[in-house]
Amino acid sequence: MAVNRRELLQLMGGACSALAFPKLLRAQTAGGGVYLPTRKSLEGYSIPDWFRDAKFGIWSHWGPQSAIERGDWYARNMYMQGSDQYLFHVETYGHPSKVGYKDLVNNWKADKWDPDHLMGLYKKAGARYFFSMGVHHDNFDLWDSKYQRWNAVNMGPKRDILGAWQKAAQKQGLRFGVSEHLWISYKWWSTSHGADKTGPLADVSSDGVNPQNADLYHDADCARFIERLDWNDDGIPDAWKRHYLDRMTDLIDKYQPDLLYTDGHLPFEDYGLKVVSHLYNVSAQKHGGKAESVYTSKDDMDCAIGTCLLDHERGVSDGIAKNPWQTDTCIGQWHYNRGENYKTPKKVIDLLTDIVSKNGNLLLNFPLPNSGELDFEERTVLEGITAWMSVNSEGIYSSRPWKIYGEGPSTKVKIESGNFNEDKQKDLTAEDVRFTTRDSNLYAFVMGWPEKAAVVNALGLASPQAPGRVRNVELLGYKGEVKWKQDETSLRVEMPAEKLSDIGITLKVALA
Repeated sequence: MAVNRRELLQLMGGACSALAFPKLLRAQTAGGGVYLPTRKSLEGYSIPDWFRDAKFGIWSHWGPQSAIERGDWYARNMYMQGSDQYLFHVETYGHPSKVGYKDLVNNWKADKWDPDHLMGLYKKAGARYFFSMGVHHDNFDLWDSKYQRWNAVNMGPKRDILGAWQKAAQKQGLRFGVSEHLWISYKWWSTSHGADKTGPLADVSSDGVNPQNADLYHDADCARFIERLDWNDDGIPDAWKRHYLDRMTDLIDKYQPDLLYTDGHLPFEDYGLKVVSHLYNVSAQKHGGKAESVYTSKDDMDCAIGTCLLDHERGVSDGIAKNPWQTDTCIGQWHYNRGENYKTPKKVIDLLTDIVSKNGNLLLNFPLPNSGELDFEERTVLEGITAWMSVNSEGIYSSRPWKIYGEGPSTKVKIESGNFNEDKQKDLTAEDVRFTTRDSNLYAFVMGWPEKAAVVNALGLASPQAPGRVRNVELLGYKGEVKWKQDETSLRVEMPAEKLSDIGITLKVALA
């Protein structure tokens, strides 16, 4: 979209840095165009092919709250009388009127954190992109923030966490993403302005009420949200929205991420649109005028036409989606929790194959503890994923959906697309099949080990999908030839005597 200099300045406002502005003009001159911070302009955006081909990413949802190792939302819940984390906090550290979250951030040591080693493990496991959390709802930045003194360079590990993760990802050839959970912080932190309702310290205010702590906990006005956390923009002041824009612009200018994840919808309309357009324009300047970056939103209306990638938190699609999408989920809780029961490698691969068959990607969080080193159980899960992907990923990467996403008992359960529905998906068995295509091949993921033979009904000559005659069948990971037969009702493939996998197998089917 061609625009003049004055229009660019007016529309981009605070999202167009002095450094970036001349580059945007050069990109426009080169024919690449410039995204304006309007929904109409952003309709011209499309998801880049590299993302569609990547299919699998790993996320490190790690920060000061991980230092306590007591699970999600510790910073908020420690101020809520009666919650498990409040009780733990009082017993371990003291009452939040005396020892607040501000006093815990330096407990985050990251003393065994080796981002290069971890990135090597993640790449080996099949990840094609990597995400670092940039800032959680706790308002603590994981980079040398220009606008926030509460950051990982000044406090805690005293390292540029984002910068170190990014260098490690680039060494391994992985695309680099950052998640931001900042926009809702103004409401989320309201509990730090409260007080116990009963007990010896009833009505004694927590440390959030101290004006000296407002740059972490926000001003006193946020206390009006203390009774209810509505996940929307309503009531958030413009001053916070402008500050949010400054922080996000700083992040984009410093790291130029390939992906930026927002925990919710595209926030604050004009301010959020400036963030997205700036992300795409910076990317276009790097890539010859074409935006190669990806912005995610959890609101399907945001991403219905161009603009962004739809993300389902812990959720899956009910079928093959028209547009590419992503599930973000975790093997346990988002923040590290001691003694957590993790997803098995089987569950992860079930999710991955189901999601990819429906035109999606999987972003999987491995929550790091305070030390920054994966625990034994996490390494076991990662090794299981690695073993399966080393054999079967050919049908994952660069694939596209087939005519149907799958067959079997699991397809009979109706699931409405959206967030927090992954637990409604039935465990997949050898009776369940998921399909992808790549080049001239069809891949049938049989999600278990068949007792004698894998039977794929959709590949029968008389099936509604009617793919035509099968020319050849390979069993990935098996060195010999398999016996197979196609008739009117199905494709039947005899299994070798030696079991290849308890998780699932992949049939590579060449069609005539």
